[in-house]
Amino acid sequence: MVPPLLPKLPGVGFKPEHFAAIRADAQGIGFFEVHAENYMGAGGLPHAQLAALRADHAVSIHGVGLSIGGPDGLNRDHLARLRRLCDRYQPESFSEHLAWSSHGAEYLNDLLPLPYTAETLGVVCGHVDQVQEALGRQMLLENPATYLCFAQSTIPETEFLTEVAQRTGCGLLLDVNNVFVSCTNHGTDPRAWLAGFPLHLVGEIHLGGHDAEELPSGPLLIDSHGTAVADPVWALFAEVIAKVGPMPTLVEWDNDLPEWPVLAAEAARAGDILAAGRTGLERAS
Repeated sequence: MVPPLLPKLPGVGFKPEHFAAIRADAQGIGFFEVHAENYMGAGGLPHAQLAALRADHAVSIHGVGLSIGGPDGLNRDHLARLRRLCDRYQPESFSEHLAWSSHGAEYLNDLLPLPYTAETLGVVCGHVDQVQEALGRQMLLENPATYLCFAQSTIPETEFLTEVAQRTGCGLLLDVNNVFVSCTNHGTDPRAWLAGFPLHLVGEIHLGGHDAEELPSGPLLIDSHGTAVADPVWALFAEVIAKVGPMPTLVEWDNDLPEWPVLAAEAARAGDILAAGRTGLERAS
């Protein structure tokens, strides 16, 4: 079991546009998450706001630029900046993606998929070990949203993530929207995917919105983080919580940012499901 350090409550991704509203009323919000790469400068308004937020709330730091699955070695300068950021704010959680985003000195503004092979598994495990050693803390690894499958893959995604966690001691971040997006795109069953996923290794859950495009082959879902969480994703989330009980749960909304009350309402909906999960476990015991 990965003991979550974040409170088992709903959280939201922090956006500077919401700072004043959050300071006025953050009732019901258990924690805030920031993207590491937005805070790798030395100071200025971003750090002033984050320091004020950190004084009153739990914080998780979510990386998007380590390129954990890249074939090249990790960028040591980037890793050093990440270590300084974590040392500065002492977040309750740090997480990254099972993806790659760099090739040599070139960085791509995307989280790209991996072939699930023994070779890739060795690369990912080596990089996770390096991150955890450099940071002096456990990290969580997030399942990706994917839009294609590799013919070379020989390991199911859930088994791949399980093996990484078992070899490295990292925890897992379960993005329920990513599960729904990927399974819909590949014509597979998200509930079957979740049945094979090691929920006992999860330290945090993510929820987010997606966009849909109808193609001749069927619907294509895009993990956009620019809309409200879709009803089928809420349903999957409720089923997970009914099994494992309350977990730290983040609502991501990064694009087409709504007013604070809209985002707070999404967090409140997650909170209601978490509370129902807690009540269900109490009744079962």
